[in-house]
Amino acid sequence: MASVRSSWNERHTERRTATRPAAFLADREYLLPAGGRALDVAGGAGRHAVWLARRGFEVTLVDIADVALARAEAAAAEAPVPLTTVQADLSCDPLPAGDFAVIVVHDYLDRDVWSALPASLGPGGVLFACQPTVRNLERHPRPSARWLLDEGEIGTLAQVVVDADPALQVVEVTEGWTEEGRHEARLVLRRRR
Repeated sequence: MASVRSSWNERHTERRTATRPAAFLADREYLLPAGGRALDVAGGAGRHAVWLARRGFEVTLVDIADVALARAEAAAAEAPVPLTTVQADLSCDPLPAGDFAVIVVHDYLDRDVWSALPASLGPGGVLFACQPTVRNLERHPRPSARWLLDEGEIGTLAQVVVDADPALQVVEVTEGWTEEGRHEARLVLRRRR
């Protein structure tokens, strides 16, 4: 875990911190429940977590990099909004417990974690998941294929999750090039009340 954390700390130290939420999430604000607890998975410097907190959610951001978590805490203090941060390596540490009204997983791929996330949704809760696909390599060298979904895989993952839990419904499954020039797979799931 230490070498992975060190690598992510280095990346967060070198990169400029985005402050606006991804268009994928902002464009779907109308799907957000009225309030409750929110989980930002591998949320980095907190652009989605702070955005959700500004909308009245009680947000927990989990990430492996302490540099990112410090930036997220600073962004929340500047906003000012409350934010809980948890340092964890989700490949071996458990997800924060609870029934969440919103779960966001953006630019983080661990298929086991993705499969476990819907179980953490409370009644009426919504999961927003977005990840580049292998087709993204046509225009961008990173992320590497290891961190990319296969084309069409998002639909298969969604179907497996919904088949295992009939209380879940697929709100959206899309895949394609974005205005930012990324080839992304996007999934929105909702737990029925």
